[in-house]
Amino acid sequence: MEQKKNSLYLFGITLVAAIGGLLFGYDTAVISGAEESLQVYLIDSLHLGAFIHGATISSALIGCIIGGFISGLFASRFGRKNSLIIASIFFLVSSLGAAYPEFLFFEKGEPTIGLLIAFNLYRILGGIGVGLASAVCPMYIGEVAPANVRGRLVSFNQFMIILGMLVAYFVNFSISSGESQAWINDIGWRYMFASCGVPALLFGLFLLMVPETPRYLSLKNQDDKALAILAKINGTAAAKSILQQIKQTVDASSEKLFTYGKTVIVIGILLSVFQQFVGINVALYYAPRIFESMGAGKDASMLQTTVMGLINVVFTLVAIMTVDKWGRKPLLIIGSVGMAIGMFGVSSLAYFDVIGVSTLIFIIVYTASFMMSWGPICWVLISEIFPNNIRGRAVAIAVAAQWAANYLISSTYPMMMEYSGTVTYGFYGVMSVLSAIFVWKFVPETKGKTLEEMEGTWKKAA
Repeated sequence: MEQKKNSLYLFGITLVAAIGGLLFGYDTAVISGAEESLQVYLIDSLHLGAFIHGATISSALIGCIIGGFISGLFASRFGRKNSLIIASIFFLVSSLGAAYPEFLFFEKGEPTIGLLIAFNLYRILGGIGVGLASAVCPMYIGEVAPANVRGRLVSFNQFMIILGMLVAYFVNFSISSGESQAWINDIGWRYMFASCGVPALLFGLFLLMVPETPRYLSLKNQDDKALAILAKINGTAAAKSILQQIKQTVDASSEKLFTYGKTVIVIGILLSVFQQFVGINVALYYAPRIFESMGAGKDASMLQTTVMGLINVVFTLVAIMTVDKWGRKPLLIIGSVGMAIGMFGVSSLAYFDVIGVSTLIFIIVYTASFMMSWGPICWVLISEIFPNNIRGRAVAIAVAAQWAANYLISSTYPMMMEYSGTVTYGFYGVMSVLSAIFVWKFVPETKGKTLEEMEGTWKKAA
């Protein structure tokens, strides 16, 4: 029987997969409200320094590196859907464990090195969930989405990441608003981590209702199931043609990682590294502290962080609306220029020891530029540039590189700021300029091309 395409069905399964992005953002940003309390409870009380502080705030990133690295193995062996279910379990256990790391083995209110290690292990477990979700969510959406809307739908995953951050900022603000710093240091930060358990549980339950991706099913020789899902998304006639294209690439492709040359792998890695070396997660992880350094009180800094999160959501919507019209490369280059202006502005103000509204404006210019470009578009490109038969492993390598770069940048920020704010922000500005040059010279445009057509691009280059 002839079946018409069902846009509502496509949006529904995209929305469920993108909840993984929301959890990614929530887990990443929730630390911003808790990091000063953690410093008091687990760092200062144990007489530890800036390095341990930075390492603890960034410890989830170790898990992200692991999760990104194993995502290819999980996605290829267990499937895209089951990998996301595993990630949801990691999120849930981590949120509860980080909220009460004393569980079973330690006494509340008596910080020890062992408790610090336990907290970091729970955060690392959550990081593994983030690493898995960060690789598999855009992969899932990219493999179910038609070429003409793929950019928008994968960008929607980034929108959910930023929405997750905004929700985390709002929850942190709501928990801390009107409360004493002593209460926040004792109880408040625990509520912040525990709140992540609610979306984690919902994510796992909703995933039970979505299908596996047709491209993965085809790789596993389950063509009837793949055709049925493609028909729901694209209509029966188009589905048969798409399945034929998929089967041709699967049959023709070797399973060796460098079948299409090293260039596509290197481009994927450098896209990931530049997305982090421009310094975005410094702004996200340490936002309240940055605003406090401008003279804002605790409540005001939390509120300004929430406002920044709202601006990030708005500019991510700009990317969603334009990525399939303007293309990937123009947005990335425009964003790089905007980020460079923002970071060089902050660096200059730091040099002249000027702190105030002007600093806030440059930070907003910087984050808005990132959110309309490198935030979503990097994930779009990572989900679509790699050929079908190496996508799982290639995405895993790119995502692992991204989280390694994230950890390096985030964990060194406190030490770099102790040396020089001017140099720190200037470095991120230089990276923004280099990212624009890299995109202009080496990154191919993927707008409107099917995943199978992209495979042909790399065959010619190999």
